[in-house]
Amino acid sequence: MGKISVFNFVTVDGFYAGPNGEIDWFKSIDTVNDEFVNFVHEQSKSGASLIFGHTTYDMMKSYWPTSEAIKNDPDIAQVVNNNLKIVYSKTLQSVEEGPNWKNIKLYHEIKPEEILELKEKQDMTILGSGTIVQQFANFGLIDEYHLVIVPVILGAGKNLFKDVKKVDLKLANTRTFENGIVIQTYRPA
Repeated sequence: MGKISVFNFVTVDGFYAGPNGEIDWFKSIDTVNDEFVNFVHEQSKSGASLIFGHTTYDMMKSYWPTSEAIKNDPDIAQVVNNNLKIVYSKTLQSVEEGPNWKNIKLYHEIKPEEILELKEKQDMTILGSGTIVQQFANFGLIDEYHLVIVPVILGAGKNLFKDVKKVDLKLANTRTFENGIVIQTYRPA
């Protein structure tokens, strides 16, 4: 059986995006730090299917299949472009594959039984997609939370766990990086 993980950048005050969905705040630190980049590359080698909401899907599709992304970070581009991408959207009517953008499944509704069926076959990682994280958490479907805590306080924004029912967690791991990022890994208690 696979596992479902969350890998999300959050601010110290718990936001995954600014009030209008902006994510430029994490550029305020050195994310190009070799230690951090190596960690992200190691994590991406898991072969997990990627889960996105509509907004994150559009953002990923607009960058990772491009020649610029493939040149700048070929390892991550290879993973994002080729691993199975599961997209949840109530409004997106179709998804299109391209030469550098493959293996996409579109769902219009989160059905726990379908997710559990997919989980039987593979690991899955939710990237970004705060509302998807919230829904999966409320269904009790998340096995691991990897919170990439960026040393910035926004004061306002989109809370990663807005409207999530209480979930008791246990700390599985903490890793700090020279650039100030801390990754906390939690599992349901």
